[in-house]
Amino acid sequence: MVYNNKNRWFDYAIFGLTVFLIFCLLFEQYIELPSVVAWLGRWHPMVLHFPIVLLLIVLFLGLTGRPIPRSLFVVAVLSALVTAISGFFLGTESDSKGELLVWHQWMGAGVALISVFWYTLDGVGLGQKFYSKALQIVLIVLIGFTGHYGGMVTHGEDFLALPLNKKRKAIPENPMIFADVVNPILDQNCVACHNPNKKKGSLLMTSWASLLKGGESGKTILVGDSGNSELIRRLLLPLDDEEHMPPDGKKPLSPDEIKILERWIALGASDTVRLDQLAPEESLVGLVKNLMEPDPLVKWADLPKVADSTLQNLDSDYVTIERVSGNSQALRIDVYLPPVYDAKAITDLKRIGSNIVELDLSGLPIGVEEMAFVASCANLEWLELDRTPITDAEVEMLRNLKQLRMLKIYNTKIGDQSAAVLKEMENLKRVYLWETGLSSAALVELKLKRPNVLIDTGIDEETKAFFVATDTIAKIEDK
Repeated sequence: MVYNNKNRWFDYAIFGLTVFLIFCLLFEQYIELPSVVAWLGRWHPMVLHFPIVLLLIVLFLGLTGRPIPRSLFVVAVLSALVTAISGFFLGTESDSKGELLVWHQWMGAGVALISVFWYTLDGVGLGQKFYSKALQIVLIVLIGFTGHYGGMVTHGEDFLALPLNKKRKAIPENPMIFADVVNPILDQNCVACHNPNKKKGSLLMTSWASLLKGGESGKTILVGDSGNSELIRRLLLPLDDEEHMPPDGKKPLSPDEIKILERWIALGASDTVRLDQLAPEESLVGLVKNLMEPDPLVKWADLPKVADSTLQNLDSDYVTIERVSGNSQALRIDVYLPPVYDAKAITDLKRIGSNIVELDLSGLPIGVEEMAFVASCANLEWLELDRTPITDAEVEMLRNLKQLRMLKIYNTKIGDQSAAVLKEMENLKRVYLWETGLSSAALVELKLKRPNVLIDTGIDEETKAFFVATDTIAKIEDK
């Protein structure tokens, strides 16, 4: 092949950049770049797509046996070298390179160097030989792996993992505050940029010890002082502030997640404290318990679909049916007492029983037939049966409502036998029991067996007597 002077100059440029790239790779530990030169490395993410496209075009032409325009080949190889060198410059800004970054850097350099070798073979008329074809296949594989490792460096090791793998694990009943609550928040929102493979700002956030150690900006958290901790300061900055964390384009932490981190730091940033070791009135307790609640939209995602027309047919002046939120299949139902009561108004709801999560039957003269329907609503979470004629026999029918979280059965004829049913309701969080037949001994035993259930027994006798006396005095004075 005959070269003109212009081609020669391109060859010299390729040769020079190749030597410089090899020099950088071999003597990296001895090189300290001027700040302006290091800044050039920040152009690496912007320019890297250009040589990838050009190289893929050249590879397509080469593998299909078509002639490769020499000018296209020159630009592809030169841009690959520039990209590899700028990537090296960018890598010098990291105090310690993780395994991912090292692999990405060397494979990127491999793409550039193999491209030069192939370019040289093509220049002497050997571009169509079998070993040249093998180089082209190696190049395609290298480009793929280099891009894959680059994606993991910039977006985290689980960048290409299925979304299912990113689901936060369920928080245990009595969690370790750091391991089960704080660390998952950091892992989901911060570790992608602060891990051994991408230690942004020289800060690791993969463990309690590394978090306390801090980074190039100093201490990330000040134990006992969340207000002056760098972590909290950056989380609370305006979204358009360049120092705001997580950076622009990534989902910010929720207000509750930030409050959890604030209170954890304020309470000493311990890695050993458990939820039950905190005072019940501590705000962190409520925040963690809220986090432990399953996301309703996820929880109700598998409910059967119910058409709006079905709801309209079942709705009436005394039966109100509404979706809990938006287009959710979860339903909230309130039944009011009509002039002439008929159990059919309730039992007709059986066709949508699986969708009912909240049901209010308070003040209705319900019996066994209606309670059998209630017991069939497997997804029921909120149930109001106050001021109804139910007894222990009807409460016994509720034993299989595994999702029930709130139960109002005050001002009813239930007795101590109902306490045994309430003890077995695993998800029950609150129950209203005043003006019932439950004995003090049964209530005490229930509280001991289910300490996490809020048992509301209404106004105590002394307070009630005070209000009665106050009301009597007021009436006398009015006269």
